[in-house]
Amino acid sequence: MPAWTGEMISAYLEIKQCVIDAGFAAEIDWQDQQRIDQVTEPELLGEVSWVILSSGMREKVIRRIFEPFSRAMLDWESAKAIWSRRKSCTARASQIFNHQGKIAGILAFVEHVNNQGFASTIVRISENGHEFLQGFPYLGPATSLHLAKNLGLDVVKPDRHLCRIAQAAGADSPNALCEGIAEAVGDRLNVVDVVLWRYATLMPDYLERFRTRGDGDHDGASAAQDGTGSSFGPGGG
Repeated sequence: MPAWTGEMISAYLEIKQCVIDAGFAAEIDWQDQQRIDQVTEPELLGEVSWVILSSGMREKVIRRIFEPFSRAMLDWESAKAIWSRRKSCTARASQIFNHQGKIAGILAFVEHVNNQGFASTIVRISENGHEFLQGFPYLGPATSLHLAKNLGLDVVKPDRHLCRIAQAAGADSPNALCEGIAEAVGDRLNVVDVVLWRYATLMPDYLERFRTRGDGDHDGASAAQDGTGSSFGPGGG
């Protein structure tokens, strides 16, 4: 870890308190408590859909449309129910979010769960993590880690905010940064991820908090963010 580890730990604890004070304690708690073996079928389908819809989009946009989109998809009742009514679900969902590719990507996952079973799918995710998830449309290297994190796997997603924070702080990667912090403070990797990501969305000049501790290439990123840090669950992050 870089020489500024002690300073970085203090900074992280201050940032975490800032996020809590801003009203996001539930988001942190939700991520801390999330476990893959406790995920339900509706939750799995909802999280997959949230991540696919969020790809390249701002969180606030997806959060605004996700409830009616979910209703169009039978509130993620089950893969069997959605797949058996996929034509009507697609028609209704398209009126809410007219991106046929993403809707088809969601239905590809629904079809897998319908054919292979929910329990089998959870086992595959538990054993193979984001590598298994990358086999589905719209779940690439970053979005598959985002989904794995939301489902409770203790991983870090390399979204643009975390990549820029790691660079500014002098860490080799977002994973290396989060590992060092997690080891020092006892938080899970995915919790450190959520804290840093949420702070970045709250503070337009968030990189300034890290530049004094590193010498990375600073490009003046704004806090405008796609959905790669968020969840449709009660925590959000």
